[in-house]
Amino acid sequence: MKLFIMAFFAIWLCFAPDFLMAQTIVGKISGKVVDENGRPIDGATVSLIRLKDSVTVKYELAAADGSFNFGISDVGVYRILIFSIDKLPYKSEGIAVDAQHLLIGLIPITMQTVAKTLKEVVVTSRKPFLEQKIDRTVVNVDALISNAGTTALDVLEKSPGVAIDQAGQISFHGKSGVAIYIDDKPTYLSGSDLENYLRSMPSSTLSQIELMTNPPAKYDAAGTAGIINIKTKKTKVKGFNLGMSLGLRQSRYTATNNSVDFNYRKDKINVFGTFAYTFSNGYNDIDINRSYFYNAGQPSGAFTQNSYIRSKSGGYNAKLGIDLYSSENTTIGVLLNGIVRSPDQFNSSKGQLFNAAGQPDSSIISKNKEQGKFKNGSANLNYKHTFKKDGPEITANLDYLAFATDNNQSFLNQSYATTGSVSIDQLNGNLPAAIHIYSAKADYSQPLAGGWKLEAGVKSSYTNTDNQANYFDIVNGNTITDDDKTNHFLYKEAINAGYINLNRDFKRLSIQAGLRLENTDSRGHQLGNAQKPDSAFNRNYTGLFPTIYLLYKLDTLGDHQLKMTYGRRIERPYYQDLNPFISPLDKYTFYIGNPYLRPSYSGNFELGYIYKDRISLTMTYTDIRDRSTETIEIRNGYYYDRPGNIGSTKLYDLNADASFDPAQWFNLELSGDVWQLRQASDFYTGTLNSHNTSFSGQAVLQFKLNKGWTLQTDGKYQSKQTDAQFTLAAKGRLNIAASKVLSPRTTLKLSINDLLNTNINQGVINNLYQTNASFRTLKDSRAALLTLSMRFGKAVKDQRKHNQTGAGEESDRVKN
Repeated sequence: MKLFIMAFFAIWLCFAPDFLMAQTIVGKISGKVVDENGRPIDGATVSLIRLKDSVTVKYELAAADGSFNFGISDVGVYRILIFSIDKLPYKSEGIAVDAQHLLIGLIPITMQTVAKTLKEVVVTSRKPFLEQKIDRTVVNVDALISNAGTTALDVLEKSPGVAIDQAGQISFHGKSGVAIYIDDKPTYLSGSDLENYLRSMPSSTLSQIELMTNPPAKYDAAGTAGIINIKTKKTKVKGFNLGMSLGLRQSRYTATNNSVDFNYRKDKINVFGTFAYTFSNGYNDIDINRSYFYNAGQPSGAFTQNSYIRSKSGGYNAKLGIDLYSSENTTIGVLLNGIVRSPDQFNSSKGQLFNAAGQPDSSIISKNKEQGKFKNGSANLNYKHTFKKDGPEITANLDYLAFATDNNQSFLNQSYATTGSVSIDQLNGNLPAAIHIYSAKADYSQPLAGGWKLEAGVKSSYTNTDNQANYFDIVNGNTITDDDKTNHFLYKEAINAGYINLNRDFKRLSIQAGLRLENTDSRGHQLGNAQKPDSAFNRNYTGLFPTIYLLYKLDTLGDHQLKMTYGRRIERPYYQDLNPFISPLDKYTFYIGNPYLRPSYSGNFELGYIYKDRISLTMTYTDIRDRSTETIEIRNGYYYDRPGNIGSTKLYDLNADASFDPAQWFNLELSGDVWQLRQASDFYTGTLNSHNTSFSGQAVLQFKLNKGWTLQTDGKYQSKQTDAQFTLAAKGRLNIAASKVLSPRTTLKLSINDLLNTNINQGVINNLYQTNASFRTLKDSRAALLTLSMRFGKAVKDQRKHNQTGAGEESDRVKN
């Protein structure tokens, strides 16, 4: 940690002269637009783009003589984009505005006329796989052909630094506790529901993945590993536009991902929507081995189990939104979302028990069924008003979300003794849950003197959950309530927050700093039954969460940049993890909640170097206190899975990303992480003390050929790693893909994911009482995917945009 602090002050001392002496510099970029004959083009749309973050700073229409002028208030590198009817679009190279180049006059820009015989012109450019921003890394989903026909979960797994374990949990740069957002709105899901929800989102509906290890203060402080924001595709052009994507997935079983999106924009109304249908159809082949020992270390027995889980799920995902542009400065919007999913799962397993001599003692055959229903509906009312051009702006959001789940379980176990006797026990369960979330949020931004910009906001949310677990033993055809497992848990939570954020671009230094205050009040009540008394808990805590970002340009064009960030974050326990339920997975395996879970806090410090937005190198130090993670206990041969707090977690990470274009037809993307994870905590077997160094690397090769063909191969490797009790074996995958442009609006893509079938989760579980345990999970990750994408309708570009923001912090905390 001392090394990072010393490096920070050394860099700051280098930057300080520029920071202290910086003054507002006013410049100008001017030019003229003409046709091939030198005649001025009246009314061409000219936009000024800031290259640093691809933001449109200003736009105007060319005058009658074709001239345009842009006043520049901040130094930097800019680009000119020009559109005109019947002309091919024009895009300039980077234009540097600095103290030596304040008044820039461009030579006349000639726009080429579109040939009369050409019915339609489609201008395409390859987006880079990665884009580096001051506070985030952006992954462009369509840059990978192998993303076509997959799901949002598959896209996440191919993103640099992102890993998904055997339980579907998402980690980022070696850290768990990442918050998942959709279009700047929390998903309010976690665990299996988050995994299934992301599997129900076709990749065709996604635009970008924003990876934020230190999110700005306007985002909620939840997520010790940061935030992953999934941005969906949005079209807000005039006229009617329709897109369709049809995807077929073939592995051992057949599945499909399909979506339709549309928008209609006329005058002051914009209506848009998406409808998707996903049918998942897969399996898990799981091997579990447990060896038991006496205190002296001699074998006392063993248990082996193989489970083959068949799962099917049909799901519908719909979105409908309306934006009303009541004036040039005011927009009012309504957004409705709905999800309906019906997952079914059948688990056929066989377990074998062995005595101390290694001889078969007894066996058990289980046939378990789960039939579930998941419904989610949400409504958002949003408002945006700009008081004047480049002036103050206010946005407001009201959100309501409702979740309803119902899961019917049936556990049938047949035990066979070596003597030939057979015993049968059956347990049925019904687990309904209802969650209601209300949120109100307002944000205000104000340009200040000297080039500073102020952002501030407030937010309040209220969550009410009602979870039941009703279990019944079936004995001789009679139904008997199992009070040991039956439970009813009520939970209420209120979070109130406020933040302030300041940023400014100096001559070479960009600075952004923010502070967020959050107060949490939570109340849980477990209702009692004939066997268990009721219990309750109340908690109230307040936290301050600072963030700071420094970006320094080592040269005028900004080809070489240094970056420093710091942020403090919190991870609150999942709603259901606080519930002391005991839920069986099979006869010898149970899940138990933990009402004593504490929130965890993390501090994250980063130093980075960026070269031309093509190469980046980042060093990270993260200190997490009371991290919440999965823990395993074995008592009397029974296996208990429960969440617990790990006292101290420290992570050191070195990350590198690079993009190369060796030829016009060839692009290479490389990404790698080396991290060391150290953990220490009190545990039921004594002290849990683990540390290891791990590596993850990814490469993408893309070849653009003639006649609309593009070929791609990409692969990812993850070395052996230890996290808390789990040591996971190395794994990797290789994907190949091809794309063919059939027409300007139709594209066909074919890919094979995990070609070598090496993306297998396996490992061992450490720190178990007198037990060694290992597991291996084989899933249907090797699959062929065929996707057809089409777009219909004509549209005219419209410059006005309205970016919606969503409800606040409870992201990723609904768990069923």
